[in-house]
Amino acid sequence: MSDWMLYHVWGIRGYRTTAIEKLNPQMTLVTLEPLPSVYRCPRCGSKDVIRKGTKLRLLRGTPVGRCRMLLEAAIPRVHCERCGITRQVRVPFAEEKHRHTRQFERYALELARITTTQHAAEHLGVAWGTIRDIEVRHLNRKYRKPKLKHLRHIAIDEIYLGKRMKFVTLVLDLESGAIVYVGHGKSVESLNPFWKRLRGSGARIEAVAADMSHAYALAVHQNLPDAALVNDRFHVIKKYNEMLTELRRELHREATTKLQKKALKGTRWLLLKRTDNLDDRRREPQRLLQALKLNESLATAYYMKDDLNQFWEQPTKLAATWFLNSWITDAQSSGIVLLMKFGKTLAAHRRSLLAWYDHPISTGPLEGTNNKIKTLTRQAYGYRDFEFFRLKLFALHNSRYALLG
Repeated sequence: MSDWMLYHVWGIRGYRTTAIEKLNPQMTLVTLEPLPSVYRCPRCGSKDVIRKGTKLRLLRGTPVGRCRMLLEAAIPRVHCERCGITRQVRVPFAEEKHRHTRQFERYALELARITTTQHAAEHLGVAWGTIRDIEVRHLNRKYRKPKLKHLRHIAIDEIYLGKRMKFVTLVLDLESGAIVYVGHGKSVESLNPFWKRLRGSGARIEAVAADMSHAYALAVHQNLPDAALVNDRFHVIKKYNEMLTELRRELHREATTKLQKKALKGTRWLLLKRTDNLDDRRREPQRLLQALKLNESLATAYYMKDDLNQFWEQPTKLAATWFLNSWITDAQSSGIVLLMKFGKTLAAHRRSLLAWYDHPISTGPLEGTNNKIKTLTRQAYGYRDFEFFRLKLFALHNSRYALLG
């Protein structure tokens, strides 16, 4: 085997091949011998050394096709005349106490980015824990403490990850798409370590996108008094849809005729859809129109939802202020209890709603990241180690994966 292949396939320099043995159809053993250039002091780099024998070290190399490679290298031991130490020479192609080469580690990391840890381990013929340890070392070196100094616009939200991990709170950098903080739980207290690190980083946060939670609003105003809190369209319309669903339930319970009950039955998802997304082939527009004709309060709430969507389409902040005030007035005078209550909610969040016109950001990228996180956990069938999971989330914006099937 040529030195060219040793260097370009396995990243090995300073050694030559002395033997190649086929152990089985899927495993090959390559024996390596050191060249004179390897005999240097590991501390000072001096060539003035006395040889003290060698020690065999068995390492896994990058596979060639479907054939897995074992490298048996004779590592020299030397005594340095300059600094007086007696040690093994430094191995440039493998870390100390590791049973694989650096090239193998880089290849394993590439596999881990595009597939699961278990599949990467099966392909390379190593234990699951080996790939996991490689990932942990890499993630710790690169993502253990994400830098916060560059942050300008961030989004905050929580996500439910099942019975084992339950809720985690995420902070996303809206400019890079990277997760910069992962907190256990969904309470405001879960963000305390983030605020502490943020104060020490010197970051100048201009705006924060979050849902309409009063707890988040209070936490942002206390810890970032100069930053604008932005309530975006996604959470406002989501909250309105919840109100619309509750109103439909109330009307269905209060319906006095079979015709009204029949018209309301099965219209929940029709009410949540945008008008232009209704399917004509399933007669969805006709069914929705029939339900709205028989229920005046439901029709009022439904059409006011379309009006509310126009709030984010106004040409200026002044026009948006006038539009929002007008919409809240209409909601208060509608006589529909749930709609009046929602109008009060918007009035309480007036400042953060209008802040969108100064900082047009949203939690949309974070919602997309939440879907990637769910895919990640689904592929791995869940994570037992929360710290490892945190590191995986910090690297999520650089990951490439897909659910196959």
